[in-house]
Amino acid sequence: MAKKNISDKNGFVFSTDPNFAFQNSGPDSSETLAPAKQRLRIILDTRHRAGKTVTAISGFIGKSEDLEILGKKLKQYCGTGGSVKDGQILIQGDQTGKVRAYLQKEGYKI
Repeated sequence: MAKKNISDKNGFVFSTDPNFAFQNSGPDSSETLAPAKQRLRIILDTRHRAGKTVTAISGFIGKSEDLEILGKKLKQYCGTGGSVKDGQILIQGDQTGKVRAYLQKEGYKI
């Protein structure tokens, strides 16, 4: 079986050089900013989801582990499912009010 090509954050998928390796230098390697210094965006989205509504939170700057933790806390607070993909937190349903209240309580700028 052939190895699956995995792209990096810059969009590179394939190289003809057999010794080529992606250089991971980006937001994942940086330290997580304090909540007061972060500006998050809350978007209600239905695209590419078979008409189902999803609340998407983007703009987080920091480690992916911290993003996963914030996503887990938001899912627990809203009492619904969701996931963390491509630097975004996705919460099932129209949870914009609850998400906004939780993030403001934690000190994030909206």
